Amino acid sequence: MDEFSFIDAIKQKDYKQPTLVKGIGDDAAVFRSTSDIVATVDTFVEHIHFSLETMDPFHIGYRVLAANISDLAAMGSEPAFYLVSMCIPKSWNQQALEEIYRGMRDLAAKHRMDLIGGDTVSGDSLMISITAMGYVPKDKVRYRSDARPGDVVFATGTLGDSRAGLEMLLEGQECKDKDDYIQRHRLPEPRVALALGLQELDRVALNDISDGIASEANEIAEASGIELTIIEEKVPVSQSFHQFTEKQQYDWKLSGGEDFELLGTVSVANWPKVQELAAETETPVQQIGYVREAEEPRVLIQLREETKRLTKSGYTHLK
Repeated sequence: MDEFSFIDAIKQKDYKQPTLVKGIGDDAAVFRSTSDIVATVDTFVEHIHFSLETMDPFHIGYRVLAANISDLAAMGSEPAFYLVSMCIPKSWNQQALEEIYRGMRDLAAKHRMDLIGGDTVSGDSLMISITAMGYVPKDKVRYRSDARPGDVVFATGTLGDSRAGLEMLLEGQECKDKDDYIQRHRLPEPRVALALGLQELDRVALNDISDGIASEANEIAEASGIELTIIEEKVPVSQSFHQFTEKQQYDWKLSGGEDFELLGTVSVANWPKVQELAAETETPVQQIGYVREAEEPRVLIQLREETKRLTKSGYTHLK
């Protein structure tokens, strides 16, 4: 395998985005738009972010692009383009690498995204870096800093499923709905449809749940300068999630991460509209807390018998 034959094997043959002027084939891609452009980048390293022990190459590609699409959704952006750079060790063959790209293409097709470039180099371990871009109508980008006292706090989907699926894969233990949990870990579905629907509203604070809701809630609190309270028993979980120990349930749904759901805040007046849009897009949504004024930004977790501070938790790079 050489770089040029590999690029030829994985490059997109036709394009879906009408704003694209020039795709793969020059030193850079060209596109034009009158909308605001949102860009995000994530880097994934073998044995840290993914492993062949728990997923096939197809799942790796699907999942790394899903992480970027989820970031775009959290900004209220419609996905459009992505670029992929890889550091490739000799232990990976072309067939496996093409499967990674097939996983990306499968998810990209659902959102009409175009692959418009990237780079490949050799190295000691597989690293994948994805840059994704999307469009948002002017002044409709969603920021973590837009939470206000009195807001409703909500979350989409169910939380803790991806971590449960990972545990099933690593430990091999049997449980009810095991295949569903594994599916949620390997093939997450970013909440793009709801995020685009929320463009109707004048103000929404959003964050994607990639590191765990404990971290994401604190990011919103810090950016907005507010106190955010989460009611623990209202955090949405799968129907069979209660089969796990109380500690596992608590840790996985608050700090498990990689569910790629959305955490948000919205005014009480607009909460019914969020529920309406959720129904229209077939997106499960649940009110899980509220926002108050605060002398210092913080997140509280309201349990049955006590209320305590909820700090950031989960995996942290460079810690």
